[in-house]
Formats: sequence, C-alpha cells, structure tokens
Amino acid sequence: MQTVTFEKLANAFNSQSDSGSSLRRIQRFIASYSLDSDLIALLVFNLLPSRDKLILSIDRTNWKFGQTNINIFMLGVVYKGVAFPLLFTMLDKRGNSNSQERIDLLNRFIRLFGKHVIESVVADREFVGKDWLAFLNRNEIRYYIRIRNNFKVFLPHKNKEIKASHLFNRFKTNEFVYYHKIVRVNGELCYLSGCKLNPKTLKQEFLIIVSFNKPKNAQQDYQKRWQIEMCFKAMKSSGFDIEKTHLQDIQRIEKLILLVMIAFVWCYKIGIYLHQINPIKIKKHGRRAKSIFKYGLTFLANVLLNSENQDDTDIFRFLSCT
Repeated sequence: MQTVTFEKLANAFNSQSDSGSSLRRIQRFIASYSLDSDLIALLVFNLLPSRDKLILSIDRTNWKFGQTNINIFMLGVVYKGVAFPLLFTMLDKRGNSNSQERIDLLNRFIRLFGKHVIESVVADREFVGKDWLAFLNRNEIRYYIRIRNNFKVFLPHKNKEIKASHLFNRFKTNEFVYYHKIVRVNGELCYLSGCKLNPKTLKQEFLIIVSFNKPKNAQQDYQKRWQIEMCFKAMKSSGFDIEKTHLQDIQRIEKLILLVMIAFVWCYKIGIYLHQINPIKIKKHGRRAKSIFKYGLTFLANVLLNSENQDDTDIFRFLSCT
C-alpha cells in the first residue's frame, strides 16, 4: 500500500471482515505484539548483499505530530547508493544525539556483529563530540566525520589553535587535500582533510573531514554518507510514508519502524533480483529511471494487490527470490 496509515492498510486486508475489524487487528498488533529489535537487526544483517568491510552511516530524521517529537537516530549500512537501516534509537527530544547515545548505538552494533566487519563510520557535522571521538580513537575504528568551517583545531607542532578552514583556504576550489600533520579536535589526536567548495552564497563554504587514520580515503568514504538520506527518503515519501503515522507512543512508533525496515530490505532484495533479469533503463543524464528499491516495491505491490497475479503465483518460489 506504500503507506503506514492504518485506515488505508485495513482496506487492503484480504478478509471477509469489514475494514473496521481489520483496523482494530492492526491497532491490537501494534499495541501488544512484542518485536525484538536485536532479532530484526540480525535478520536484516543476514539479508545484506555484503557483510564485511562495511561503511556505517549515522544520521537523524525527525518530525512532529501533535505535541510529540519523533526523532529517529539511525545507523545504516551503505550499499550502492542506499543505506540498509539496521539499528536505531528513538530520541525523546527534538535535537541532536549526544556522545553517549552514539557510543551506545555503535556498541550495540559491535555486540551483535563484531568490530571486525566495520570499514569506517561516516557522519555529518552534527556528529562531533569529545567523548564520541575518544571512543572511536580508543577502539581504533576508522571514521570520516565532517566538521564546521569555524571549528577550532589545535596544531601541536605549532602550539596554536586556529580555525579548521584556514588550513585549506589557500588551495583551489574543489582541490581536495589532506593535512599531513596530526592535529587535536576536541582534545583528540586525529587527521584533517578537505577542500574549498564553490560558494552558492557570498559566504565561502568548506568540506572539512576529521578522521582517525591518514585520510587518503576520506573523500571517497565520506561521499557515501548521503546514502542514509536515500534510506530515509524510501521510508518516507518515496516508499512507506512513515511521517503519515498518527502514532504518538514512542514504543509503538519503534515497532512500526522495525516493520518498515523489514519491508525496505525485502523490496530492495527483490529490486536487485529484478535488475539482474531486466536492468533498469538509464536516462540521458546518466541516472537510473527508478531506484533499485522502487523497482522492487512497485513489483511487490503489483503482485500482492492485483488479484490477477495471485492465482498462478507460486508463493514459495516468489519468496525464495529474496
């Protein structure tokens, strides 16, 4: 149905009961059924196309319904233009996560899947903090995290503090370089790399990345951070419309997101399968006519909702493709 709105879902039930009865079934399920988030994460992980050398992207998506702030802090696994949603925390506030919330989420990943599968962690400018960077450094986890232009960094070899942007101001626009000396960011030793961007306004903008190791791969890995935004887009307007939920209880919203995660992975796996048989057309601008996820979603919706497809569908063969 490409929505999480309970009333619309109830109308799609293949049942002799009326839609009101189906609606109450959905409501009871969300209210009382127990979903183990670690078990769902293990299921998703074992369906991933690749399960080692993983780039983990972290980000938030949030909206407000009534007086309830719905703020989802998500960890996803980057894969060919999208991030598979794997673990998340419901933040009971409007703003950004703190260092401890990030540490807890990554520790949960390590507990379930091990540190050895992590290639790197990538994140945007709001995910910088002293304890967070200290945790990553102490555990020798590679990371590529963007910092703000005016972020102060300390240069031990010069014994002075400067704005990070000053280290890259003399280079040409879009000339990506890394600073060869080690610096301190929030008191933590790390490396910096970056470039000056084409300004869209009068204010000069920079892309500056802090990393645990010498950042020769900083630009390449950090560019994959945006793929978690494609995941959010699929969970929202391009796929399941999670923002349309009228749920306000945080625990019930968490259950709904777990169900959407399973649906997302199922659709993407179907999309991969279909793309191998009948590749998606490439438009003149060089991009696919539709995403792998959308390819799988529209096919799945057609199979499940079109009665003409159901009589001659071998359900076991259909499920086996995923």
